[in-house]
Amino acid sequence: SVPFLVRLFPSMLTKVVYLNFLAFPFFVDFRRPELLVNNTISVYLTTEPGVTVGIWHTVPGSRGAEAQGKDQRWFEEALGDAHPVIIYLHGNGGTR
Repeated sequence: SVPFLVRLFPSMLTKVVYLNFLAFPFFVDFRRPELLVNNTISVYLTTEPGVTVGIWHTVPGSRGAEAQGKDQRWFEEALGDAHPVIIYLHGNGGTR
């Protein structure tokens, strides 16, 4: 019956395979990363009209003491220094 249901409702396959309707850990505000990860801020980028992408910017632990209490401007300037930037694409769950 599963192949028959998938044939009738193809969107069901993406829900079952990818489980993109689940947000784990439960009841966590991903817009406030400082509660979960040290030295991290939440930033939003507008990629095109009507599309906004949320990202977290985390500085390495070696700069952790320097990042304590800094505002978003400091984190933006930290992107422009000589340190490498690693982009991590987390998946399809709609959360960070």
